[in-house]
Amino acid sequence: MKVTDHIKKANGKTLFSFEVIPPQKGKNIQELYDNIDPLMEFKPPFIDVTTSREEYVYIDKGNGLLDKRMTRMRPGTVGICASIMHKYGADAIPHLLCGGFTKEETEYVLVDCHYLGIDNVMALRGDSMKDEPYFKPVEGGNAFASELVEQIANLNRGKYLHDDVIVERHADFCIGVAGYPEKHMEAPSLVTDLKRLKAKVDAGADYVVTQMFFDNNKFFEFVEKARAAGITVPIIPGIKPIAVKRHLQLLPQVFKIDLPQELIDAVEACKDNNAVRQVGIEFAIQQSKELRDFGVPVLHYYSMGKSDNIKAIASALF
Repeated sequence: MKVTDHIKKANGKTLFSFEVIPPQKGKNIQELYDNIDPLMEFKPPFIDVTTSREEYVYIDKGNGLLDKRMTRMRPGTVGICASIMHKYGADAIPHLLCGGFTKEETEYVLVDCHYLGIDNVMALRGDSMKDEPYFKPVEGGNAFASELVEQIANLNRGKYLHDDVIVERHADFCIGVAGYPEKHMEAPSLVTDLKRLKAKVDAGADYVVTQMFFDNNKFFEFVEKARAAGITVPIIPGIKPIAVKRHLQLLPQVFKIDLPQELIDAVEACKDNNAVRQVGIEFAIQQSKELRDFGVPVLHYYSMGKSDNIKAIASALF
């Protein structure tokens, strides 16, 4: 079922969903199941599965030289989605990236998703490579998320990349895109960023999931400005509970977001990471309650491979 249909079926009730990370190459999927199992009692209608782009690794050739090779550390997103749907009966949403994929490779992934009965996809540009100062698409790839959305929307209409004939029997993906309450780190302003979001929606996006944030007022203002810009699709808040002290430096550095001073003070007063984790849980519960009262369609949690804190939050809400 499409995400938008799940939202309509809920009749105004706030739903619970979360995002998982595929196991690293060579690891067993049971570790992922062990983190999903405790959350299924809250009946998530859908679960997001991230995709990693290629990375460079250096192989020692034994003669003082290194061989630079490309690899994917967390492959198998589509296969994991199929496994989740089979095991749990919940819809699984693969993340599709511009970075590291040609348009042809993207089409192959979409065809596989259609064969497997996957109804939803998340269209993202993705990050730049670690050794690149800015994002560069591969040759023949999509440069912007709006282009990726357009490609998926074309396939929904039966228009494949190299076919002149429109195919009658075709996919009908529900397309999700990312939104940034504190603007994307590369955007010169929030107004510019909202124009880019509007372009993704105009290209065919059906709903928005936001990057993590910790100040609900910034989300409320973002929604208000998005609606004023003509963005009418559902906007789902993304929530990440603080779990360790280093998140105070890491999250603002990586995601270019602000943390409320009350949260900073509470975390800095903790003597160990167990106490930090509890502070993160309590803050996320209050944040989630306020968002639910605001009427958000879904509370979407970034689990980052751990589910105990997400379970504690969901237990207080659902």
